[in-house]
Amino acid sequence: MNVENISFTARSNPSQRVIAIGIVFGFLYWASSVVIAILLAVLLAYFLDPVVKVLDRIHVPRALGALLVLLASGTALAAVGYSVADRLESFAEAWPRYSTTLKREAATMNSKLAFIEKQVAEITPSDGGKVPLRVDNSQTLGALLLRGLGSLYSILLVWTFLPFLVFFMLAGKRKIWRATLDLFPESSRMAVRETLDQVGAMLRSYIAGTALVGLILIAANWAFFWTIHLDYAFLTAVVSGLCNLVPYLGAVLSWVPPFVIGLPQWKTAGPFFGVAAVLSAFHLIGANVLMPAIVGRRVHLNALAVTIALLFWGWIWGGAGLLLAIPITATMKVICDHVPTWRRVGRWLGA
Repeated sequence: MNVENISFTARSNPSQRVIAIGIVFGFLYWASSVVIAILLAVLLAYFLDPVVKVLDRIHVPRALGALLVLLASGTALAAVGYSVADRLESFAEAWPRYSTTLKREAATMNSKLAFIEKQVAEITPSDGGKVPLRVDNSQTLGALLLRGLGSLYSILLVWTFLPFLVFFMLAGKRKIWRATLDLFPESSRMAVRETLDQVGAMLRSYIAGTALVGLILIAANWAFFWTIHLDYAFLTAVVSGLCNLVPYLGAVLSWVPPFVIGLPQWKTAGPFFGVAAVLSAFHLIGANVLMPAIVGRRVHLNALAVTIALLFWGWIWGGAGLLLAIPITATMKVICDHVPTWRRVGRWLGA
């Protein structure tokens, strides 16, 4: 009796790959709060790791150094939050004045749109007496409360577990690093080590550069708003400066805070155009001068890749997706550059 050795080769066909990709992205959407918390923790851990290394060199145990760094970071954030909260309280007391102005402007805009709609309806052919179908989009108070509670739960989940994740990543970095390298065969560990080192350098450079550019934009906005005597100049500068950090879209998003604050003050269109022009100039300087000079070429992505990343991750995760889109895409590029079969993708992302 002849015995034949039969070998099976597991190969995935295109349909199986599409299904696998769909499952991955479905998981990213369904478990968005968990994934966002982990990714934010990774970013913060890479950013704070150099400080922990310095403490480690002066013989401070790594766990204690991680704890000290987290406490110092939390204290700094609390101080900034207290400063902003004091101005927020003052703004909240004056909000009815701005709310009244916004409602009046919205009513004016609605009346103009209704007039245009009426004019268009008069020149549009008759629809034969068909009654338009109206869909009631109103929701019950209970549904709105449940949606709000769900969003609040997601936020609390992220900010509750985030410090613990960062601490464990910092304190156990050596063991995690060795365990990660052990996942790969010995012949590939050198390439994996180089990839992880490059990813870490890229993420630290991006976070530090973005934070520094954000501070510069906030200071520039504050000086500009103070010069034109805009109410709540500092608070508006903080919000507008943070919005200005969003690639491309930030040039428009940064207009919204000063426009809202300036509605009761400005009676003509001139100040609005002036503010839009200055903030757009700040955005161009930040994106094309400051970021390349500070971050350098560690985050080398082309404009199309960045735009697609912002659209995709913003669609999946909303505001958090806009924040994480560039680090995720830049990390993917670094990985593709070190995997021979994916280098074409890496070259396309940086073309």
